[in-house]
Amino acid sequence: MVATSAGILLYRLGADGPEVLIAHPGGPFWSRKDEGAWSIVKGLLAEGEDLWTAARREFREEMGIDVPAGAYVELGTVTQRGGKIVTAFGVESDLDVSNAVSNTFEIEWPPKSGLMKSFPEVDRIEWFPLEQARQKLLPSQLPFLDAVEAIVAAN
Repeated sequence: MVATSAGILLYRLGADGPEVLIAHPGGPFWSRKDEGAWSIVKGLLAEGEDLWTAARREFREEMGIDVPAGAYVELGTVTQRGGKIVTAFGVESDLDVSNAVSNTFEIEWPPKSGLMKSFPEVDRIEWFPLEQARQKLLPSQLPFLDAVEAIVAAN
């Protein structure tokens, strides 16, 4: 069965153009990776859950903050390298993320040590101008930035 995720890409108009809010995954596998490692805030759908509901739930879990009120637009669907299908929704907002707190997950670390350690699902969340976000974001998710750019240009 193919994994399906839904997520939210907040965007705002900064002084030098559009900016987007993206997340750096937590845990030891991602600790030394930066460019091409960031993601929209997203997660897997629960059984029977619709995409928009899942996207809002995952945002709350990974940020500790509710999705800002307002209209949303579907930014499209991509297939990531591992086969996961991701649908993103864009919401225009100037959300202050200084108090964002991610949920955590547990894994055996170091591997084969028998020790379980807890890590945040997201260890950093930041606003980036689109061009910088293009360097940071997972390559498979770049079409979401194109969609935001088109939305901003149309308004």
